[in-house]
Amino acid sequence: MDRRDCLRGMIGAMGAALASPRALAADGPTPLPSAPMIPGPDPNPLAPVFKAPPGAVDTHCHVFGPVARYPYAATRPYTPPEAPLATFDALHRKIGIDRAVVVNATVYGFDNTIASDAIAQSGGRYRGMAIVNEAMTDRQLEDLARAGFDGCRFTFITRLGGAPDMGALERVARRVAPLGWHVDLYLEAKAIAAFSGTLRSLPVNYVLDHMGVVDAAEGLEQPAFRALLAQLASDPKCHVKITGPERISAAGPPFHDAVPFARALIEAAPDRVLWGTDWPHPNVKTMPNDGALVDLIPLYAPDPALQRKLLVTNPEKLFRFAKA
Repeated sequence: MDRRDCLRGMIGAMGAALASPRALAADGPTPLPSAPMIPGPDPNPLAPVFKAPPGAVDTHCHVFGPVARYPYAATRPYTPPEAPLATFDALHRKIGIDRAVVVNATVYGFDNTIASDAIAQSGGRYRGMAIVNEAMTDRQLEDLARAGFDGCRFTFITRLGGAPDMGALERVARRVAPLGWHVDLYLEAKAIAAFSGTLRSLPVNYVLDHMGVVDAAEGLEQPAFRALLAQLASDPKCHVKITGPERISAAGPPFHDAVPFARALIEAAPDRVLWGTDWPHPNVKTMPNDGALVDLIPLYAPDPALQRKLLVTNPEKLFRFAKA
């Protein structure tokens, strides 16, 4: 199997079941030749100046390891250092975030155990996003819903080998619609124009990750961002995550060149935008400090009423949290 085949095998909705997703020996995160080791998060998060409102939700974050208990899939596109639940929880206490959505990462294949265990231990503070495939039975999907998952994620990023398979997305969306799920799409904004009609026809809500991974250097008038804004403004099922400023920034820290993009998205659909850290920031150009990311929130949304929508009421509705 060459590198492209390995990467294709990790795409959430791309079809046939893999070998056991727990196939990696549980003796440490040994990188495969095609799965390089990536850096971990900043170990010293700042205490942010901005104080998030009670009940604030980080809608996009991951947990990795301990590998002895949660081994990575043998077929995976990268190998992260451990970022376990205790560190995850301590981070949120430090930056003033009360609740979270654990997004299962591609390094675990279709094994959602680490996310379901985190949800079970959270006392209602966590919800989850699963990675699924078409081989899963309805009973397996129902079990994930009972465990606290509210949807499933599809990775369609070209650098990870993820050419969009909209047929698979449509079939899975029809199956999860009765569960009240939505679908989360790691889809570059430059692909939105081509697939706009398909997205509009989905029978479920859908969320576009990381501000569409636009390039801030190309400005607010770039066609990809205009397509993203148009999709968000015109389709009531479309939501966007105000996450990953480090992924779109051309200027680097403190990523202020990402702020106009976030503000434009919030203004286009204030009831359908969500915020998250993306901790522990796998595969980023520049590792951010999570406290500094929190201090971008009042730049994105200066009005406290908008801040509350972004951080509390919008995620409560989409992820079915109890009201704060």
